[in-house]
Amino acid sequence: MGDIPGIVVTGASGRMGQTLIRLAAESDKLRLVGCVERAGHGWIGRDVGEAMGGAPIGVSVTDDPLEAFAKAQAVVDFTSPAATVEFAALAAQARAVHVIGTTGLEAEHLARIEAASRHAVIVRAGNMSLGLNLLVRLTQKVAAALDADWDVEIVEAHHRMKVDAPSGTALMLGEAAAAGRGVALDAAKASGRDGITGARERGTIGFSAIRGGDIVGEHDVIFAGMGERIVLRHLATDRAIFARGALRAALWGQGQKPGQYDMMDVLGI
Repeated sequence: MGDIPGIVVTGASGRMGQTLIRLAAESDKLRLVGCVERAGHGWIGRDVGEAMGGAPIGVSVTDDPLEAFAKAQAVVDFTSPAATVEFAALAAQARAVHVIGTTGLEAEHLARIEAASRHAVIVRAGNMSLGLNLLVRLTQKVAAALDADWDVEIVEAHHRMKVDAPSGTALMLGEAAAAGRGVALDAAKASGRDGITGARERGTIGFSAIRGGDIVGEHDVIFAGMGERIVLRHLATDRAIFARGALRAALWGQGQKPGQYDMMDVLGI
């Protein structure tokens, strides 16, 4: 058991948190050693298996992340930007691999995560599925092959409870398209069209967000030319694909040098 990495799941009661806990509890490659929730949450002090409506698994939910991280080799984190930057500092202090799937991160959050990565391994990605990361690579290659006369639109759909837009995955795809064209996404990004917007500006990368029901995640990258279109699409039907990718990243991070990595590094693509 000593050679099997122990992991902590933050945001234990969330959709991704519960999916991660189930997969980790079933894994023979890692051990679930801790679960974290915010102070005052109804799960604090309870066995997480029972809190999830099942049998006890011998791991209690805590609101003390540092205590939990101290006994772990990896932390898997799909929470909020404010919580994630705090967890990044604590995971670095514990020298635990920090796998970040949190989206909606802004420049100030990214700066603090970068600072933490000087002391520990951080794997951060807006999407941790294999198929989606292949789509990112394809998007960059197609964008590099086409000139700015081809309009790029990224359309994403998620469940009604998602709080940020565009999604982290959509932004990954936008960054890939911008990199393929040799431009900065901030300079090319166009989103939130409404009213009389005027003609589309050449070379822009457009974003549209759909929110509804229980959609797990759908992403289209549309390259629209005169008389033809190329559409690259990824559909996620089970959020377990993201959890499996995150757990794979937690294992990959063991023994890596301190720094910030992404799923391209983990998958070797």
